[in-house]
Amino acid sequence: MPAPRFARDRALAFAPASVGNIGVGFDLLGHALAGPGDWVEVRRTAEPGVVLAPIEGADRPLPQRAEDNTAGAALLSFHTALGCPGGFEARIRKGIPFGSGMGGSAASAVAAVVAANALLEEPLPREALYRHALDGEAVASGSRHGDNVAPILLGGVALAVGERPPLRLPVPPELHCAHVHPHCAIETRKARAALAGAYRLDAFVRQSGHLALLLLGLTRGDRELIAAGLDDGLIEPRRAGLIPGFAEVKRAALDHGALGASISGAGPSVFAWCWGRADAERVARAMQAAFRGAGLDSDRLVCPVDAPGARVHVPGTDLEPPRPAHCESESLPCAS
Repeated sequence: MPAPRFARDRALAFAPASVGNIGVGFDLLGHALAGPGDWVEVRRTAEPGVVLAPIEGADRPLPQRAEDNTAGAALLSFHTALGCPGGFEARIRKGIPFGSGMGGSAASAVAAVVAANALLEEPLPREALYRHALDGEAVASGSRHGDNVAPILLGGVALAVGERPPLRLPVPPELHCAHVHPHCAIETRKARAALAGAYRLDAFVRQSGHLALLLLGLTRGDRELIAAGLDDGLIEPRRAGLIPGFAEVKRAALDHGALGASISGAGPSVFAWCWGRADAERVARAMQAAFRGAGLDSDRLVCPVDAPGARVHVPGTDLEPPRPAHCESESLPCAS
């Protein structure tokens, strides 16, 4: 395989936050969020390998060695597979809080490979970047699951099954997400440890049925099927106790018109799907109030479920370069 040819020496990419699992689609489903995200600039170097510049915007120290960092590991995978001459230097700007259940580790990995791909004279199709981003995500989570990587890479709702190329699913335009991030953190590995143990066969069958209803509802644009499918009886009960006030937050969402609500990724963020933006705004405010009742401040975000995925920054466009990782207001910074 001939070495790739480069069209430029540096590129900057943005990768949005995401909702992993979507409740019933554990490690299989996720959707992008039109709001906060991570930025990675990749620059070609004469020296082989991958090096990371000091990481900006993180609320705690993150691994600086490429092999131990999600963006660095993804770039190493991309670099090795393509036989790229020279090496890469990556500059990472975090815009997704650590341990928020918003796909921060996956976003860095995706932004890195999207930026590196943009350097090529003949860039690879998005689906071909998937396995390299998975290599990066595995560094943080300990497993190769694509429920965050796939929607961040493709946008909208994505289905990720093993190593197969991920699929972007149809989403009715009326469908909106109300997403609330309480000001606390849960490490993904701890949240996965809460799932250890046996599961009843009837609970597994019921969950499979709800997943089928959700997928069919998305395909048909049927709000009743979507609502029927958004009912996680397998994973949510084991993780709910990790999130202060979760039961009250979910009840607030349902009482104010949400089709369904559950844990965003590994938590502690909570998401709700709603039919129309007005309902989603009302639901998000109710969820925030419930978190305040549990003693937690929070950030809220409302956006279409069919949100855009990662993209390369082009100067002069609406996609602006890095903003601070946190803000004082109730809404997270937006790059849409």
